[in-house]
Amino acid sequence: MSVPGNLVNTITTPLRWGDMDAYGHANNTVYFRFFEEARIVWLASLGLGGPDEPTGPVIIKTSATFLKELTHPATVVVETYADKAGNTSLDTYHLLKDAETGEVYAEGYAKVVWFDRQSRTSTRLPDALRNLASN
Repeated sequence: MSVPGNLVNTITTPLRWGDMDAYGHANNTVYFRFFEEARIVWLASLGLGGPDEPTGPVIIKTSATFLKELTHPATVVVETYADKAGNTSLDTYHLLKDAETGEVYAEGYAKVVWFDRQSRTSTRLPDALRNLASN
C-alpha cells in the first residue's frame, strides 16, 4: 500500500484499553487522534506551530479509510507523508500500521493550512514544510 508524498515522520504508540468502543474495537475517532498526534509530533520536531508561536496549523479537511479492525492490545506505527504544498496549505497523508506485522489498519488524509493566530487568516506556509513536500 502506498500513499502520495514523502515520508517525513514516524511515531509508535499503544492502543489504550479506553480507546475501545462497545463493539470491541477501536472507535473511529481514535484513528483521527493518532493522525493528529503524529502531525503534532512531526511539526514540533521541526520547531513549527507550537501553541506560543504566532502561526501554526489548522486542519480544513480530513478523512480516513478504515481497512482493518484495530483491537486491544496493539501497538501501532503512524507514518506521516507530506505531499503537495500550496501557498498556504500542505496535503498530508498517514498510514496506521501494526507495529509487529506491518499490516495497515487505516489510511488518513489532512489538508493543513498555515494560520496567523492574531489576524485569524491563512498565511504563507513555512519554507521548512514547503521543502519537504513532494512537489
